[in-house]
Parts: sequence; C-alpha cells; structure tokens
Amino acid sequence: MFSRRNRRTPRPTSPALLAAWETLDAGDVPGALRQVRAAGEEQPLNEVALVVGRAAGAAGFADLADAAAALTAAPEEARALYDFGYACVERGVPDLAIPALREALRRSGGALPVLRELVSAYEDEGRHREAVTELVRHEGRLADWPDRYLLVYNAVLAGDLELARRQHALLSAPEDAQWQPARDRQDRMLARAADAERAGRLDAADLRGWQYVMGGTVLGTLSPYGFDEGMNGRYAWVQDTPGQCLRGLLRLRSLLAATGVRPRSVSLLPDRDSRILGLAAAEVLGLPAEPFAAGRTDTVVVAYDLDGLAAHDDGPELIGELFERAPGQVLHAHACCWTDPPAITPDSAALLHQSVVAPWGEQLRQGADGGIERGPADDRPEAEIAAGITGADPSAGPGDGDGPADGDAAFAAFATAVAGTWLRGDRARVRSAGPVPGSRFA
Repeated sequence: MFSRRNRRTPRPTSPALLAAWETLDAGDVPGALRQVRAAGEEQPLNEVALVVGRAAGAAGFADLADAAAALTAAPEEARALYDFGYACVERGVPDLAIPALREALRRSGGALPVLRELVSAYEDEGRHREAVTELVRHEGRLADWPDRYLLVYNAVLAGDLELARRQHALLSAPEDAQWQPARDRQDRMLARAADAERAGRLDAADLRGWQYVMGGTVLGTLSPYGFDEGMNGRYAWVQDTPGQCLRGLLRLRSLLAATGVRPRSVSLLPDRDSRILGLAAAEVLGLPAEPFAAGRTDTVVVAYDLDGLAAHDDGPELIGELFERAPGQVLHAHACCWTDPPAITPDSAALLHQSVVAPWGEQLRQGADGGIERGPADDRPEAEIAAGITGADPSAGPGDGDGPADGDAAFAAFATAVAGTWLRGDRARVRSAGPVPGSRFA
C-alpha cells in the first residue's frame, strides 16, 4: 500500500492522468498504467512521468522512478526525455516510452542513438510501419549497421517487400562480426519471401505466407473462426481436441512428403504433453519413437506447446539445444502462441493461439447444475491417450464460413513451393506478429 500522500506533492492536472493517480492511491499499479495507456499519447509528458514515476517507485523500479523524476523536473530536455524512454523500454513498457522518445528525437535534432531507441520501442509494440517511417525520414544519415539493417527488418515486418529489397541491396557487409548472424537471418528472410510470393498472395491476410517469411515456420492449419473479425486464421482461446491434434500431424506428414524430408525417428521431449503428441506422431509418420537427444540428425522433434516445454525442469537447457538445428532435424510444435511467441521458432506449427488447453488437460465443461466448471485432467497412460489421437476424426470444424479454404491440396502446394528455403539457419525467436493483423483478447 502507498503511504499517505504529501499535500505538497504535485498532482496531474489532466483528468485522465488524475484518474490514474487516484488509482495509485488505492494501490493498483497495473490499473493505473492501463489508464495512462488509455489516455493516449498526447498527454503532457511531465504529467505522464509523474504518474509513471510513482508507479515505478511502488514497484521497486528505482531506475525508472529516477528517470521519471528527472523528466518531471525538466520536460523540455532531450536527455531527460531519452533517459525516461530508455528506462520504460528496459522495464517492459515500451508503449509509454514512445511519446517521450519521439520528442527526444525532435529536440536532439535527430540523434541516431535516440532514433535507434525509438525504433526499438516501436518494434516491441509491433508498430513496424511507424519504425519504417522514422528511419526513412533520416535515411540520408543512416549507418548500414544497425540503422539500414533495422529499416530492412521493419519493412519486411510491415509487409513492404519492395522497400525491404531496395534497402537490402544497399547494405554493405558488416565489418563487425557480431552483425553477421543478423545479416544471414535477413538474407534467409528475403529468400523465404521470394518462395512465399510464388506460393500465395502474401498480402495482409496471408497468415501462412507471412509466418513462413518471418521465421521459416510452415503453419499447418488456419482457424475457421472469426476471420473477418480480425483473427485472420489465428485462434484466440482453444479448447483443443484429439481430432485437431491428428489434423496437425497429418499436415506435418504432408509437409515432409512435399519437401522431400525423410526423418528416421521421432524424438520425444520430456514434458507429458509433448510425449503424448510425440507418441501419436510416431504412429502417424510410421517411425520409431525415442527420447530426445541433442544433436540427433534426421529426426522429428515433437512439442505440444513450446511454452509448456520451457516450463519443464530441463526446459531452458532443451530450448538452448534446439536453437541450432541439427542436420535433417525438424521441430514441430502443435500449438504456438502468437501474442507471446516462444523462445525458439518451430519449423512446423499446427495452429496459432493466444491461449490453449490440451485435450487431456483441465478442460471446461457443463456441470450438473448447468454452470461451467473445470473438469479433471486425463491421467491415463500417455500411450493410451496417444492412441485416442490417432483414432480421432481429423476433419476440420465447420467454422463460421468467413475464412479462406484450407484444403489439403493447397497446403501441399505451399509446402512444395517453399521446399528450397525450408529448414535453413537457426531458430531465433520472432517476437512480432508481422504484417497480418490479429485481434488480441485480455
């Protein structure tokens, strides 16, 4: 709880920010920050800093509290604006950094370090088009590394491949070796874009195409629900089914056949969800199943949800071992969160979701009184549950009729078209949702 407010302490005069201040009086830091965000980006920056600084102090973020105090005292100083924005980015609230960094950029005459921090904040918020606009505005002064590289990267994620290719052609080879992996990833991204353009529309609704461009993930299925309501092939909350698991594995089998990849085994990860799905995958693919071993070649590593794997005791170590792809190794994740992407990017994903409950998890059901309750998890042996997957009906749900067709033939054609650029490079995390918009739910 907060101590009694000193009456001489300055208070915001903006009604919206004053409401956030009074929310802090009640000890609700997250609620106050939500109100600051809802107030918009045109609020007085010194008053924003006043509220954010008090919230940061309550949360124990001394660096942000100090930067906010400095901005409150000197709201027209470029350094104070930059330091506040920098601290906001570091503390995970990049949206609150953007107005201060924009003003710092203006007052500093376009200083490149300020520009880079503003671009970083835009990237964290998925506002790639605005990052591109700022970088293009200062194009004549950009260094190749990192500035022009950032322009290419954000242009791709904004869906502007023409600009990305033009700027990429101007990039010199990096003199500093630390930038070479980034250059290699960007080369692969643009090569994948060329394949994806041949495979489909690659427009603002082509979720499968853009998932492939961004990280090399071949997306197995598209959600048949809410396409015209902003989901564009993604799921929000999924209560998963054995049939949906089987459909994802059949798409994986089709992908392997279309690309000519011939694994010799299925590698079982140690978490229960992944073991269940891995046993089913071994049956569907007609391959032996064996425990995962780092560096094993020509194998399909099967995860139900990479976030679930990360939570396992050995998860961090396994994630590190999967970052670099062994020859012939394919990483398949059934469920992949798009609002908070996993630490590594899978080569194949059956579906994109915001929240998922496995078929054998504690699913919601109607109780005896007609209300909704959470049922118990299925504690049967893993092999028995896996057999239920392989015997399920893999037919796609009817959906609401607004989404595009997602037939097997179209998927196989896409897989064939991208065979030459699939399974290349590392599995670096892709934080962005990319050019295809999606509705997020709290």
